[in-house]
Amino acid sequence: MNKKTLKILEFEKIINSLTDMASSEPAKRLCSNLKPSTDIIEIQRNQSHTTAALDRIRLKGNLSLSEVKDIKDSLKRLEIGSSLSQAELMKILSILNASAKAISYGLHSDDPEYDVLEEYFRGLDECGPLKKELSRCIISEEIMADNASPELSHIRRKINQINSKMHTELNNILNAHREYLMDAVITQRDGAYCLPIKSEYKNKVAGVVHDQSSTGSTVFIEPLAIIRMNNELKSLSMDEKKEIEKILESLSLLAADYINILENNSKNLIFLDFVYAKANLSKKMNGSEPKFNSKHYINIKEGRHPLLDTKKVVPINISLGDTYDLLIITGPNTGGKTVSLKTVGLFTIMGQSGLHIPAFEGSELSVFDDVFADIGDEQSIEQSLSTFSGHMKNIVYILNHADAGSLCLFDELCAGTDPTEGAALAISILSFLHRMKSRCIATTHYSELKVFALNEPGVENASCEFDVATLSPTYRILIGVPGKSNAFAIAGKLGLPDYIIFEAGTHLEKDAKDFEDLLTKLENDRQIIEKDKLSIQKYKKEIESLKRHYDKQEENLAAKKEKILEEAKESARKILEEAKVTADDTIKNINKIASGAGLGSALEEQRTRLRESINKNTKSVEVKKPTNKLKKPKELKLGDSVHVISLNLDGIVSSLPNQSGNLFVQMGILRSQVNISDIALIDEPDKKPENKTRSRGSSMVKSATISTEINLIGKNVDEACSELDKYLDDALLAHLPGVRIIHGRGTGALQKGIHAYLKRQSFIKSYSLADFNEGGNAVTIVRFK
Repeated sequence: MNKKTLKILEFEKIINSLTDMASSEPAKRLCSNLKPSTDIIEIQRNQSHTTAALDRIRLKGNLSLSEVKDIKDSLKRLEIGSSLSQAELMKILSILNASAKAISYGLHSDDPEYDVLEEYFRGLDECGPLKKELSRCIISEEIMADNASPELSHIRRKINQINSKMHTELNNILNAHREYLMDAVITQRDGAYCLPIKSEYKNKVAGVVHDQSSTGSTVFIEPLAIIRMNNELKSLSMDEKKEIEKILESLSLLAADYINILENNSKNLIFLDFVYAKANLSKKMNGSEPKFNSKHYINIKEGRHPLLDTKKVVPINISLGDTYDLLIITGPNTGGKTVSLKTVGLFTIMGQSGLHIPAFEGSELSVFDDVFADIGDEQSIEQSLSTFSGHMKNIVYILNHADAGSLCLFDELCAGTDPTEGAALAISILSFLHRMKSRCIATTHYSELKVFALNEPGVENASCEFDVATLSPTYRILIGVPGKSNAFAIAGKLGLPDYIIFEAGTHLEKDAKDFEDLLTKLENDRQIIEKDKLSIQKYKKEIESLKRHYDKQEENLAAKKEKILEEAKESARKILEEAKVTADDTIKNINKIASGAGLGSALEEQRTRLRESINKNTKSVEVKKPTNKLKKPKELKLGDSVHVISLNLDGIVSSLPNQSGNLFVQMGILRSQVNISDIALIDEPDKKPENKTRSRGSSMVKSATISTEINLIGKNVDEACSELDKYLDDALLAHLPGVRIIHGRGTGALQKGIHAYLKRQSFIKSYSLADFNEGGNAVTIVRFK
């Protein structure tokens, strides 16, 4: 990619913004050296890196890697066995701290193919032993921790002790010689602690004179006792330095074992910082990943020039390379032609550099071998070039280097000379590039180029929309519509007299005037169609909004209906539970009564109580009448299965209807008289009742032959208790004194569950495990009341 184009399109400003986004200096250098690629695989990979980082930022926040330092030179020194300085080891520690931070940030998914950045996060190693040792020993680039080694700790304790003794001694001397002092302070001269002694008393204090005041009235004396301590301190300081060197050598040897890991960590972290800089730039620009093709096809949707104010820039839609490979944009000055030209060129360079573009999702770019641009003022006083000459020199260079893999951008092609000759040159230049299959976009004011675009296959007109009423551009690109310069309209709005404008019109050639009139008519028609289109879109949105509103209302009604039904079902379930409890209590009372005298009247009384209780409960529930076809009285026969609607119970016909249509139905232990209008025949012989009350109609038949024991081995507790419940009812109906329950030994869970169930049953007199010869703890014997 030629440097001149990068400069013309201001790519360096994008690079500067990108560099500011990087956290570390090594990554900033990567950003500043970023260049467009021409390898589509590399470009797509780089784009996917940026997209993955942007997705992670949106999900997990940003990743700051400001701790990352350049350790390349330090690693080379480790390779040859050199010891590193404290500052160099601190850089390595910074890399390890950044690695730990990145590892924690990157823990997102167990899927090794989560995204294209996963391998870089998984490739990091915290180097635990090295990180721990460096953190323990080094506090900063200048300070080594006291506990870095036992010897260093011992030396520093002695230094602290001597310093303490020195200050104590100095204070004692200060107090003892206060009358000799110029000031009651301790000062330093040449690194030695001194007392400011009046010159006339300098012989009164034993020590070494280090300095005197400018007037000579004060001498600075280091007391003799302090000299001895200071010498000891210097000796200890040398020992401290040697010990620190030993520690650095030891740490360097340890770091040398991790050279490969450190080098890999450094590369990965710098790369991640670079990629996250690209992602943050995309976030700032509200960018998106463009699709790339090798067919030299461009389709930019809602593109915004990244260097313009985001609040003011107007998005453009522009395409090139599908049905046409040459686009000629016309329109008035300041209408946005140059910005559109630069947007296409800059987007292409940014995309090929792995950067997102500030455009709508799904925008498409192509890979070009080179991008050429002739934009701006090419005038040069030093080279004695006019504007036209400067541009022509640049155009000659483009014509000598452009090919089918090039994107060429021309702003005001061949302007600055005679319009007739300029237009002819422009057509010739564009025709040559068109034959070369180069992709070109050119802006112009020449009407001849508009006609050229209308007549030449593969060449298309476009215009920058201009609002004549307000004398302001809308910055919209209209593909397929040639634009007008609007010079007469603008001049009139600015106050040029009408008669001058009219006379100017007479100087236009008839063909040119007719062509401009045609463009005016096309523009008016286009605006009318555009308004109609906007109205249609508005009505369409209103219709969609109303549809969503009614759909939502329908969903709410359905939800409310479902909720009401659920509440009704729950209410019915509770009522039926109460009815079952009442029925169970009644059965128990019937069993008691059956063992005594007065069976008939007492049973009828219990039946009446049961019927009243159930009728009372079922009044609050609207029972949906079965759709089964009712049989006439003459069609019913004994043993038919029927459903009693008022009781919501199933039973067996135990008597034929009388003249009033009343008959008796056996519903489990309950035998009740009902009217034929209150029953429905159950057609399916295998149909089971839907409520929780079991049909016990057949239990009267089975009661005579019921077994005195039940085998529940192999069932879980819930299944066993459900089956046991039915069996005990049948046993009660058969008037058995007791039964045997075979549950086996196993883990004992089934036995415990059955015993817990039996404990709750009031009709059971007692239960216990069988004797050894009757089954032992594998069998439970139950006796009824």
